[in-house]
Amino acid sequence: MKQLRVFVLKEFKHIFRDVRTLIILFGMPIAQVVLFGYAITNEVKDADIVVLDKSQDYLSKRLTNKITSSGYFYLKDRVESVKEVKQLFLADEVKLAIVIPEDFAKKVNDREAQIQLLADASDPNMANTLVNYTNGIISKFMTDEVGVALPYAITTEVEMAYNPTLKSVFLFVPGVITVILMLVSALLTSISIAREKEMGTMEILLVSPLKPITIILGKVIPYLLLSFLNAILILVMGVFIFDMPINGSLPLLLTESLLFIVSALSLGIFISTKSDTQQVAMMVSLFALMLPTILLSGFIFPISSMPLPLQWLSSIMPATYFIIIIKGIMLQGVGLAVLWKETLILAIMTIVLLAAGLKNFKTRLV
Repeated sequence: MKQLRVFVLKEFKHIFRDVRTLIILFGMPIAQVVLFGYAITNEVKDADIVVLDKSQDYLSKRLTNKITSSGYFYLKDRVESVKEVKQLFLADEVKLAIVIPEDFAKKVNDREAQIQLLADASDPNMANTLVNYTNGIISKFMTDEVGVALPYAITTEVEMAYNPTLKSVFLFVPGVITVILMLVSALLTSISIAREKEMGTMEILLVSPLKPITIILGKVIPYLLLSFLNAILILVMGVFIFDMPINGSLPLLLTESLLFIVSALSLGIFISTKSDTQQVAMMVSLFALMLPTILLSGFIFPISSMPLPLQWLSSIMPATYFIIIIKGIMLQGVGLAVLWKETLILAIMTIVLLAAGLKNFKTRLV
């Protein structure tokens, strides 16, 4: 027992001296609880909406106030036409538009009122949630304010833009492309370079006539080509198996995919320079890339419903902008004129990550 106690104490000391082990033991569970607790939610909070009030009477204004004061929605703007609504959808500025007809109060009294709900269904789960919340608020408003239940006083007409049948595959194909490209590019690149260092073959490469930039390019080009092939394969499967549309420019879509792959490769290079072993590189890549890409990029859960710190974290992730780009091209059919901001941010991130990775690589060589 004495020997066992000494051995156990020694192991405890070894664990507490190793910062990386402590991070795995305590840091990862805490981070996962926070991410899963706050990011995984289908609740809606402060979702951006617009109202097209063609009536402007006392009842339509009270209904608008009721909807915007519910805590679920934020009235981003008031529009004058359905054309403005579609422009806001294309710019990804709002997810729902509420169209109140003319003579709303009179039509309610005559039990002929019909409100139109226009939802951006490029994210079908979000669109369904917004429509259901709005219907619930309208129903309660009619009962509380007018004293008549919803089916008899007012009806709603729902139009789902870009995904009228609410196919969930339209949500998952862009997300799956993003996750796979990030993992294949960043994870495998970081492991590949870390493996060379762990096996001692990196020193052999460094004393060879090859320059550091040549070594890096030689390591990442195969993954660049394979990742690009993966992107094409997933797109082909999405189109021919799941009837996924590509309403925008295919060359632009492939170019944007290539840009995202380069950014992921740059991130993989940076991780490899901070990792001495394949195991460390793999754990850092999975923890720092896979979970945030799935949970915080807007792939499954709406970013607007997350706490502000997690929204800030999502704003520094390349995957967040690539998902907006790929949905815009495939579902909305928009081009660079609309997606220039996301493309510019992704390009800047790529340059910064690549510069940081190359600089750190040279530093570690010294």
